[in-house]
Amino acid sequence: MTINQKFIDQFVNVTSKAALASFYFIGKKDKVASDQAAVDSMRSELNKIDIKGQIVIGEGELDEAPMLYIGEEIGTKKGPEIDIAVDPLEGTNFAAFNLPGALSVIAIAEKNNLFKAPETYMEKISANVNEKEVIDLDYSIKKNIHNLSEYLNKKPEELTACILDRPRHNSIIKELKNLKVKLKLITDGDVSGALMVTDEKYKVDIFMGTGGGPEGVLAATALDAFNCAFQGRFLFDTEVDKIRAKKMGIKNLKKKYELNEIVSGDSIFCATGITTGDLLKGIEIKNNNFISETLVTHKSTKLKKIIRNEEKFK
Repeated sequence: MTINQKFIDQFVNVTSKAALASFYFIGKKDKVASDQAAVDSMRSELNKIDIKGQIVIGEGELDEAPMLYIGEEIGTKKGPEIDIAVDPLEGTNFAAFNLPGALSVIAIAEKNNLFKAPETYMEKISANVNEKEVIDLDYSIKKNIHNLSEYLNKKPEELTACILDRPRHNSIIKELKNLKVKLKLITDGDVSGALMVTDEKYKVDIFMGTGGGPEGVLAATALDAFNCAFQGRFLFDTEVDKIRAKKMGIKNLKKKYELNEIVSGDSIFCATGITTGDLLKGIEIKNNNFISETLVTHKSTKLKKIIRNEEKFK
């Protein structure tokens, strides 16, 4: 797959237009409508691109939300074959209640190079380390924190851990407090949570806990470009989950996946802010123009930047 600047710009356009579509529903307390708008826009824009694309990670299976469904064919059916992972509206509650951090997200890779993740939970860990065996899902919280402290040359009390504020994480949060680690608790949006380890300006050293599996794959694509560490393990709690996973080709239901098993080869990641959050500014409307901010990564060219676009309404 040959990726040039035009190709990258087309995918930035996909997420920025989806973000704008969702923006019109900000604060309307209707997360289904805001999600539907983002989905419809994303599908429309993707179908204009000269690709033979297939959605390998859709959104909304468990929530019965509007979907770009797994297996859906996207694009003009010309050009390269690619796998596409989408979350047209990451943080539906953020959009519905006008809270910080709503994003529109997409990741693409060459055919068969993106993990086909079922809509189930995933245990995750990420940090800005490029050595093996510093952090690991199989380590205790204490060992992960002590290893990271040594690697970063920081005391445990100087570290900050980001984690979803959920009852299922109470024991992890308690242990982190006992270790005197600072906490950044987030209510939703674990794509952005995982990505906060990429830059010191976000003041997050480690992300951990259980969140959506598809979101884990999306985050891993960006983390790969930043040369960060990431591991994920899917959690299949019901027989329906297990059957779905086996149909998708997952044989070992307890497997711990390394980053290079989740995304391989060249890839693009784009996330556009809908409401202003830690990672990105949200959509702004000024003089009949809309202004957007998009985090874009392209692995092979080592592109990692935030692009600010201003466009006229069409």
